[in-house]
Amino acid sequence: MAKLKDKKCVPCEGGVDPLNPDQTEELMKELSEEWMLIDQHRMLARTFTFKDFKQALAFANKVGAIAEEEQHHPDMTVGYGNMGVELTTHAIGGLSINDFIVAAKIDEITK
Repeated sequence: MAKLKDKKCVPCEGGVDPLNPDQTEELMKELSEEWMLIDQHRMLARTFTFKDFKQALAFANKVGAIAEEEQHHPDMTVGYGNMGVELTTHAIGGLSINDFIVAAKIDEITK
């Protein structure tokens, strides 16, 4: 089976169930330990730290490029020396495989 980082997001218009807790826990095994499941397994979140705002903003732009490529967009917050990422699939009110694909691709640019 292909790794998450090698998969492509598929548009989600709703009409499917979000991943259940067992599925999300299994997919978490492919992500960095810094990712957290929050809101009862409805969201993935991670905070990145940097030495200054310029580095945080540069990283946010890299994450933005991934989001555009995958057409699956996280919520991001950028501050002095930090950037937060939250992933969820709004159309289904929870997590989809797309959230994990984007998280895995973000992990790749941190290596």
